[in-house]
Amino acid sequence: MNNIEKARGKIDELDDKIAMLYDERMALAKLIGLGKNKLSSVVQDNNREKAIINRVTKRVNPEIMVYTKQLFNALFDTSKAYQAQYMKLSSNVADELKRVLLKGRSTFPVSAAVACQGVEGAFSSLAAEKLFELSDITYFRNFEGVFSSIEKGLCEFGILPIENSTVGSVNAVYDLMREHKFYIVRSIKLPVQHSLLAKRGARLSDIREIVSHEHAINQCGELLKRIKDVAVTMCENTAVAAQTVAQSERTDIAAIASRECAELYGLSVIENNVQTSGNNYTRFICISKNLTLYPASNKISIMVNLPHASGSLNKTLSKFSTLGLNLTKLESRPLPNTDFEFAFYFDFEGDIAKPEVLNLIAELDSGSDRFDFLGSYLEVI
Repeated sequence: MNNIEKARGKIDELDDKIAMLYDERMALAKLIGLGKNKLSSVVQDNNREKAIINRVTKRVNPEIMVYTKQLFNALFDTSKAYQAQYMKLSSNVADELKRVLLKGRSTFPVSAAVACQGVEGAFSSLAAEKLFELSDITYFRNFEGVFSSIEKGLCEFGILPIENSTVGSVNAVYDLMREHKFYIVRSIKLPVQHSLLAKRGARLSDIREIVSHEHAINQCGELLKRIKDVAVTMCENTAVAAQTVAQSERTDIAAIASRECAELYGLSVIENNVQTSGNNYTRFICISKNLTLYPASNKISIMVNLPHASGSLNKTLSKFSTLGLNLTKLESRPLPNTDFEFAFYFDFEGDIAKPEVLNLIAELDSGSDRFDFLGSYLEVI
């Protein structure tokens, strides 16, 4: 037997002992969790954790002090997650969610008054028509108008684009999320197929200017490379671009917009499917003023302020990992008037009715400078 095999055999023996000690430690953690539950205490004691780290790292070889710290941090994470199973943590957000759950889940409406950004034919309106069989749509010039209409109760629901598979997140929407009170009640992934639209009779060789939304233009880079000597003009919405072309007297201007806009605004389709990626989709969220939970909700969105401190994000991520919750999106946005502090937006798969998920919400709510629960909802395709 060589030295490597001997070392591995010894490691196996030590692993068995470690497993037995871990089992004993977790049994004690359970007793502490049950005791804290009776006292309505919190799971985490940062001062005690620091004291343990300082004590154990002094007992090991200096070369592995950092590794020992990492090991015990993982040990703390699993211990707290195990304790939480035997506790009912409380916070303002978690308590409100429990009250809503007690009322029962509502049926998602068939018809609704919906707010969208842009004009008729915008992709947001196409998303609204897929989410609601009957939708009375009010259009607003910008995203701010959609959020405000929901807050003021002018519309029941609002539809907003949040990310595109080609160009990424819609940062303006993420930034507005921090300024407005709302809840996500549903989301939808909508395939986005762009067409090049112009006045009837116009040909591709005639076009000297293309107008569209910034994201749509970025999604159609290959088209713009093919067309020479063409000016590109940004506007607030693809449907607004089609409307602009329709109202113009020029025949050398075209819009990148949906095929539906051609019929709406009396334009011709010069070329279909001009997006660069064949798998181009935009994810839209449906927001509401009221916290409402609908059946089959399988996704949760939150926003948390994290300090500019070593390991703050990693500690938060470990909470999801320990509970086996699948993170589907992590987005960071800088906090204004701060030095390198960020708000983090999390999407994860989970059932809000499960105790461990409610405990996680309570823990994040209680332990953060600012915590926003953005919704528990179903994502449809």
